[in-house]
Amino acid sequence: MTYSTVLIVLFAALLHATWNALVKTASDRLAVLGLLNVGHVAFGVVLAINSPMPDIDSWGYIAASTLIHFGYYYMLYQSYRLGDLSQVYPIARGMSPVLVALGAQIFAGETLPPMAWAGVLTASAGIFLLSGNVFSGKVSGVAVAAAMGTGLMIASYSLVDGLGVRLVGSATAYIGWLFIFEGLAAVYIFGRMGKRSLKLSRKTWILGLTGGLVSALAYGLVIYVKSIAPLGMVSTLRETSVVIAALIGVVLLGERPWRLRIAASVVVAVGVVIMGLGVT
Repeated sequence: MTYSTVLIVLFAALLHATWNALVKTASDRLAVLGLLNVGHVAFGVVLAINSPMPDIDSWGYIAASTLIHFGYYYMLYQSYRLGDLSQVYPIARGMSPVLVALGAQIFAGETLPPMAWAGVLTASAGIFLLSGNVFSGKVSGVAVAAAMGTGLMIASYSLVDGLGVRLVGSATAYIGWLFIFEGLAAVYIFGRMGKRSLKLSRKTWILGLTGGLVSALAYGLVIYVKSIAPLGMVSTLRETSVVIAALIGVVLLGERPWRLRIAASVVVAVGVVIMGLGVT
């Protein structure tokens, strides 16, 4: 990975943490998730109009990723509903780097050197530490299971998109059409909400649409980098968003315990450095 691609992924991680902070402040998370998808569609239409049609070989990956994203939004919503966001969400993010690196080795032939694997595992361990008291029994087993299901969905769509974008001929075309099809999730969510979707507050609209545009830009940048860089490394770097989110929680939202969160953040940073040294 070049310095420019690393900076792109780190910027995407910052954006990712930002939209999660927006979602966390929402009183109606289901509506915000629906509006997030509306923001994705708007972003996707702009990209699709200004890009060539995807190659035929990539459409299966776009369809598969769309279905996996539906599962991701469902599991993410359940995680938010059942457990504390700052504890269960890091479990989901902590699982994905290892799973993506394994998947990339199996399906894409991307073999990381031992030192890079040490970095991936160290960063993942740090992200798990950010979950705080999960293993002390203060978080329900159902919430942990939902978070692990979310992590499996994250790893699955990360791998599918990483493989699919390399077949599309145009990264922006893949990103655009993926976001357009994600609009089906918004249709489903607002269909379930019924008439309540017509009475959303102005704050919910602003949070949802802003979060959607920020989220779309964040993941769009990640998919682009996956077209030119190893999938396992991109996934691990992306998960530094959990560190940023933890710092936002400690500094801006007053979340505690702050010592554990800062210590875990240092572990993640060390893992990323080890990973980088392992592939140079």
